[in-house]
Amino acid sequence: MTASSEAPASFRSSAIRQGPLGLIREGLAEVLARRRLIRYLVQADVKKKGANTLLGNIWWVVDPLLQMLVYVVLVAVIFNRGGPDYPLFLFSAILPWKWFVSSVQDGTGSIVGSERLIKQIHFPKLVLPFAAVMAGIVNFAFGLIPLAGLIILFFADRATVWLLLIPVVAVVQLLFTLPVAILLGAVNVFYRDLGNLMRHLLRLWFYLSPSLYSIDQLRQVEGMPPLALDILLLNPFAVLFTAYRAVIYEGRPPDAVGLAILALFSCLLLAVALLVFKRLEPSFAKVL
Repeated sequence: MTASSEAPASFRSSAIRQGPLGLIREGLAEVLARRRLIRYLVQADVKKKGANTLLGNIWWVVDPLLQMLVYVVLVAVIFNRGGPDYPLFLFSAILPWKWFVSSVQDGTGSIVGSERLIKQIHFPKLVLPFAAVMAGIVNFAFGLIPLAGLIILFFADRATVWLLLIPVVAVVQLLFTLPVAILLGAVNVFYRDLGNLMRHLLRLWFYLSPSLYSIDQLRQVEGMPPLALDILLLNPFAVLFTAYRAVIYEGRPPDAVGLAILALFSCLLLAVALLVFKRLEPSFAKVL
């Protein structure tokens, strides 16, 4: 009997270095096979966040409204800018951005925050950032409550059938958020300052995105170099914010081509994220 045949199957398989496609398939298979574990982690995360604050998950209803109020006072009142129904214009960007930031920050700290669990139990670590992003969907759903309230109480004329396409835009955002959270979660194990850095980079990203202003207003800026404008329009949230505002604020269908391109790019980015994560995963327990 040879030495290779005596070794357990798991050791024999781990000794074979898989190629990129094999690692990507393995990552997808791990997520699909651990659906119940991911669901449990999502439920635990939602309950934990709800128990850690006085308002619980209702904070997801209150917080975007408070953020909207701050920017309305700053932009519309102090600087006398903005436009018609500016609170709804703002909220159409604040709600999805809050979802993105929460998911990215939770995903970035998901591996490091589970240090004891990783050292004690053998399981696919990919479920941790994946569950962090999935938990954000629940929070985003809570955020749709104040959106509905704003439309019903103050902006009823903006209510159209195109509001039903919000989940379509949200799916594209989810496809983009997943690889970002997975990549940052893996890299943060080796560079712990990344979590602190991301808070500042995300804030800068928000202001460089058409959040407080529209793309049309950006085009009207005098002295804006065409190259700079093109770079700003490559921002994924230029596509997402425009799509959300199309269905919520403008009452029209979103740009299907732009969303399709972003979805395709996100799928490619997800493949890269899975590959990087699976390459780095064997070193997590050692570094932690």
